[in-house]
Amino acid sequence: MKKNQLLLAFYGDDFTGSTDAMEALARSGYRTVLFLEAPTQDMLQRFEGIRCVGVAGTSRAKSPAEMTKEIKPIMERLSRLDAPVVHYKTCSTFDSAPEVGSIGEAIRTSRELFPGQKTVSLLVGAPALGRYTLFGQHFARMNGEIFRLDRHPVMSRHPVTPMHEADLRYHLRMQLDEEIGLMNILELEGEPEQVGKRFREKRKEEPAVILFDVLDEARLALSGRLIWEAAEEGERFVVGSSGVEYALTAFWEKAGIASSGHSQPKTASISPSDRILAVSGSASPVSQRQIETAMEQGFHGIRISPVSLADGGSLPQEMLEQAIRLLNSGESVVLYTALGPEDEAISETRKRISDEGIAPSQVGEHIGRQLGRWTKHIMQQSGLRRVVIAGGDTSGFVTSEMGIYGMEMLLPISPGAPLCRVYAQDERMDGIELALKGGQFGGPDYFAKVRDAALE
Repeated sequence: MKKNQLLLAFYGDDFTGSTDAMEALARSGYRTVLFLEAPTQDMLQRFEGIRCVGVAGTSRAKSPAEMTKEIKPIMERLSRLDAPVVHYKTCSTFDSAPEVGSIGEAIRTSRELFPGQKTVSLLVGAPALGRYTLFGQHFARMNGEIFRLDRHPVMSRHPVTPMHEADLRYHLRMQLDEEIGLMNILELEGEPEQVGKRFREKRKEEPAVILFDVLDEARLALSGRLIWEAAEEGERFVVGSSGVEYALTAFWEKAGIASSGHSQPKTASISPSDRILAVSGSASPVSQRQIETAMEQGFHGIRISPVSLADGGSLPQEMLEQAIRLLNSGESVVLYTALGPEDEAISETRKRISDEGIAPSQVGEHIGRQLGRWTKHIMQQSGLRRVVIAGGDTSGFVTSEMGIYGMEMLLPISPGAPLCRVYAQDERMDGIELALKGGQFGGPDYFAKVRDAALE
């Protein structure tokens, strides 16, 4: 085996989802580095034993034209890496719409880079995250209960991409008007050779996409085998959630495909932090509960005003100085833009940003870049070395403002939201510990768990 023989390259449509995919690979021992732009071979050689590489993007918050501009050069670079599988990573709740974060547009843009590939495999379910697909219908767990996606308390009311259709084939057809097949749960039953024959027969019909049902770990591993075998036959480009990574690692382990021998960057130990900064741009009920719980556990909460978010010309000095003063006194701080989806600050913020002449499709980027500039300022003034960013749509813009070029998992905290080690050219930022979590991830005490995370 070559020193850095890649198995997989992926692009994540938001940052929190990208760390989710990285965690799925790293926890199985496959060393994975997540970059903020497509890496060169020289960059990859810095990381001994790397088996998988990812690029964290922001396409989920963009219009189709903006998506194409971002995705195409990155996917072109990834397609030229010597990786058998190239994955466009979506959210496990398939957040998307024709006008923003279009997965159909991502498929149209990317598949032309894989000449000769007629069919794209699509796998969205991930049992480890409480995500399941049955006869094309998608389900997601929340607070211990499983909801069909169009009845999910959060996803059916998502402020940007509300999910009104649970059948992923119909939802995707609104973005990609082409044939979408299904490898249903019954067709995934039986001996692997028998199931493989069924899958090959479906591929012969050359649908644009074949969606996999996902219910349990056994059939997920079998789906991983089918995706890997199709890649060996030239169908390298796949789409879906971190379920793709969970499926492939399950198959790789059964097939004896070697891992890196270690799943995290070499470090003597990871110590708990006496103080952290949590920054939330999420309006989900899950994030709301996490913010409220953190404040109950001693975090000092600071609400970010809509006026500050809208004003891109100056720093909110009073708020920043308050946060720095508290951190320097040993307190942990949570900055937040909203408490749940009903918070009146959401509509006020959107109105004020609109009044500044910023288009609705640019709101997420505007908020994210504001939060990123403020986060970096606070960290540099306080000497802080551990931070949490909550909110999938804004986290990518936050991290880009922080001057980071790569990340690697240090410790799992909650499925889909690990603690990472940051790589940056700026010595002040290099080596900081960063946790990125989407709005639906983590338990109520997630922020405290990040603060207290340790490894001897």
